[in-house]
Amino acid sequence: MLRLMGLAFDLQTSCVDETPLRGETPREHVLRLSELKTLAVARQQTDAWVLGADTIVTIDGEILGKPGSATEARRMLEKLSGREHEVFTGFCIACKDRDIMVREAVASSVLFKEIAGDELDWYTATEEPYDKAGAYAVQGIGGFFIREIRGSCTNVVGLPLCEVVDTLKRIRAIHFRGGGHERCR
Repeated sequence: MLRLMGLAFDLQTSCVDETPLRGETPREHVLRLSELKTLAVARQQTDAWVLGADTIVTIDGEILGKPGSATEARRMLEKLSGREHEVFTGFCIACKDRDIMVREAVASSVLFKEIAGDELDWYTATEEPYDKAGAYAVQGIGGFFIREIRGSCTNVVGLPLCEVVDTLKRIRAIHFRGGGHERCR
């Protein structure tokens, strides 16, 4: 999504333990993880603007992470079938040299259709569920499970683009001029 806007960036991974803390709300969880991911990279690249994010799916107070097996993916999807659930994304933007750090969380509600058994069998036999929170991707073949989204659609993809761009502008990391935009120095 950022590339579609013409924003140039490098990808870096950060090794962060994503285990929820006892008593942590979904919002607190994604804010904490996005901050940890951002700071892990920002400490190494002190002059860079660093964006980190974390997305989770929740239903009935349970965080649905990334399934490790077809059985786990099926269990998650059966839980979501015919019901509404929440998708939370926390994002953090920081630049160590400028002593700036901003973090926000965005929530969207997603309503799934009733998923038939043959659809579950077929979908869990694909590779898609296994690196996706809640075992589905709205931008992938799992998008056919979705009846309705309330809130940010890009949040459900994994990055609430409207909120991220607004934040980048507010902290003067980017600005728009004429027919384009520039990264602020």
